[in-house]
Amino acid sequence: MTDTTALIESLLARVELLEDKLAITELLTTYSPAVDSGSADAVANLWLEDGAYDVDTGAMHGRGELRAMVHSASHQNWIMNGAAHMMTPAHIRIDGNKAVATCHSQLVIKDPENPTGFKVLRITANRWELIKTDGEWKVELRTNALLDGRPEARALLAAGVTA
Repeated sequence: MTDTTALIESLLARVELLEDKLAITELLTTYSPAVDSGSADAVANLWLEDGAYDVDTGAMHGRGELRAMVHSASHQNWIMNGAAHMMTPAHIRIDGNKAVATCHSQLVIKDPENPTGFKVLRITANRWELIKTDGEWKVELRTNALLDGRPEARALLAAGVTA
């Protein structure tokens, strides 16, 4: 193999990694505006057909349950009264056609006691397990853990940033 061939192969691998990280970032950053606008199909389509979302308030399995969560009275109440799901940039690790993205998220709601104010309702540690299928990244499992001092939340964050 020539130096030029090795260089081209190296550059192609690096570009593919960058493209994958960008695609994952775009997938993750779609969640908040989709869920806050009530776009149930957009939310559900981020996941594999049989993907899961495990949050402390209950687990959802499959796209149908994700759509139902967005259409639920409790979620509709949040977004109709002012809510924003805010996510930090994710730390992304890719291994072939699998990836793990680790980040924080918070749910900010309109403060009913302050007409011009908002308050943070919850902050969570997030682990997104993704699979690339047919050239597209999808969520296999998203796990949220409430950052209220429980060791599970810290462990979730640590698992995403340690080898």
